[in-house]
Amino acid sequence: MPSHPNTPPRTGPDLYRRAKHRIPGGTQLLSKRPEMFLPDNWPAYYRRAQGCTVWDLDDRPYVDFTSCGIGCCLLGYADETVNAAVTRRIADGSMCTLNSPDEVELADRLCRLHPWAEQVRYTRCGGEAMAVAVRIARAATGRSTVAFCGYHGWSDWYLAANVGERTALNGHLLAGLDPAGVPPGLGGSALPFRYQQIGDLEAILAAQPNGIAAIVMEPMRLEAPRGDFLVRVRQLADRHGAVLIFDEITAGWRSHHGGIHLTLGVNPDIAVFAKAMSNGFPMAAIIGRTAVMEAAQQSFISSTYWTEAIGPAAALATITRLAETDAAAHIRRIGTQTAAGWRTLGERHGLKLRSAGIPALCSFAFDHGADSLPLMTLFTQEMLARGFLANGLFYPTLAHTPAIVEQYLAAVDAVFAMLRTHLDRHDVAAALRGPVVHTGFARLT
Repeated sequence: MPSHPNTPPRTGPDLYRRAKHRIPGGTQLLSKRPEMFLPDNWPAYYRRAQGCTVWDLDDRPYVDFTSCGIGCCLLGYADETVNAAVTRRIADGSMCTLNSPDEVELADRLCRLHPWAEQVRYTRCGGEAMAVAVRIARAATGRSTVAFCGYHGWSDWYLAANVGERTALNGHLLAGLDPAGVPPGLGGSALPFRYQQIGDLEAILAAQPNGIAAIVMEPMRLEAPRGDFLVRVRQLADRHGAVLIFDEITAGWRSHHGGIHLTLGVNPDIAVFAKAMSNGFPMAAIIGRTAVMEAAQQSFISSTYWTEAIGPAAALATITRLAETDAAAHIRRIGTQTAAGWRTLGERHGLKLRSAGIPALCSFAFDHGADSLPLMTLFTQEMLARGFLANGLFYPTLAHTPAIVEQYLAAVDAVFAMLRTHLDRHDVAAALRGPVVHTGFARLT
């Protein structure tokens, strides 16, 4: 039975049961729901975090081999350099009637890293930054329809794809997203195309005689673009007068200092960054060509907390440290080592794995039919017992070292052996101490 809302919480799971009475959906972010990891038994809350270690409410330490702050903390948790810059900013005042000069310095830094870009606007999180980018594109073109590929957040412009068509977002990271609360009139304003499938985008453009406002996509996430796919996207945007927007919120800074598109030979009209650019402090940036960005002045795009000073200070310190440490190269090495370990150990124990992603955003899933999700749940359960936060997704950080990866893989070796035993006994589900992991968005109660 769920604990009563007035019952003092004793552990993370206890507090989460209480939270579900007070917070619709339990958490503010789907990706942090305990049901996405280990229902009823995930620690759920942390007391502190440092490097790649997290301490729960009972002060038990766990080494984090999940998404590590949902991809925000590329330097590791509580990086001393970034924290020092933020502490200085707090001591000098984080909010004022005047503006922080760091806004200008950060804009200059971002445009130097991306010579194609000339202007910058800021928000404090990725979802709202994407909403701003789409608003600017619509203002610049005077059009409404958007073609998109990939996942781009919770905003109306994106969820409109599922208005009247509940499966349009399937295959774009999160399936089954309900557009409840999105005005029905937005139906048909966001049209999906598949990555690598240029014909999808051509068909959308051919069916829009009045043109589209923007082509929105992640330039790369799970796989590199094949052939001239991105070049042709760029050509289609130019031919049809659409704004090309690259969502670098997840991929940016991980595989290349600045953005992954800098390695792909195609520049957008707008690029959006968040997450890793400020190592866990709220900050997001929309950078772009002047001809497009100036349209921001035609539309009311304004918010008080987009002017607070902690975000820019954290971003400047983070970007400096990422460059000084060549973090992208380190993260590639750690991701490569980890993914190779998964494959080797899977073969050793006769487990069928499907691995995906680039080294900086790597993942695996079990391929054992109906046993696949119970296997992943059991994997998380047994890794937790060995001191690791772990599932099938890993975003490496600068704080992960080869030695830490070896310790993790030693635990994986033992757990994979256990999984093989339970598969052979046909009793995987019986070994679980709670329900099977959830796979997507769903009401909790």
